[in-house]
Amino acid sequence: MKRPLRIAPSILSADFSNLGEDVRKVVDDGADWVHLDIMDGHFVPNITFGPPVVKALRRHTDAVFDCHLMIAPADPYLEAFAKAGCDIITVHEEAGPHLHRSLQTIRNLGKKAGVALNPATPVSMIEHVIDDLDLILIMTVNPGFGGQKFIPATLRKIEQAHALIGDRPIDLEVDGGIAPDTVGAVTKAGANALVAGSAIFGKAEQGSYRAPMEALRAAEE
Repeated sequence: MKRPLRIAPSILSADFSNLGEDVRKVVDDGADWVHLDIMDGHFVPNITFGPPVVKALRRHTDAVFDCHLMIAPADPYLEAFAKAGCDIITVHEEAGPHLHRSLQTIRNLGKKAGVALNPATPVSMIEHVIDDLDLILIMTVNPGFGGQKFIPATLRKIEQAHALIGDRPIDLEVDGGIAPDTVGAVTKAGANALVAGSAIFGKAEQGSYRAPMEALRAAEE
């Protein structure tokens, strides 16, 4: 089952001095989701923001908040991010010992549950929780920083995840090095949700994000 293409700009590359307006603008210009990279300086070598910032941004748009938790442990913070306004909450398979419990918790909070896989983590690690998922996120760079170069070997993982999903209503998302020159390959491999930071926020034309997002959509075709 082919799912619609979703463009999910990562606000990690947005203007943090004007974040609410940037989020509102990118949605008005055509974003499907807003991707929130939550980093703790422990699981990944960077620190970004937490539930209070998510709550503040929620006032600026009703778009889907696609929340990617690069934190360990994640379980103690799931409720806080749910209450802050996240719609999809994605945890890393590598970040905790009880993935199934984490996914159950997210769904019991009334949110969609996702799992992220780092470049070196095989897709087989999520075979036994596939029916508890709404989203699979394949990291196509190592997590922690924006602007990294796409890792070509991850294309095979996207294909494997797509095969595992089958006809299930699960979105297959990719994050890292996504730009017009990589979109064709990742969508051909089966991805339907594209996280892009610098390829959108760094390519504004006269204050508009519409052109860089249209370039990503055109690259799929």
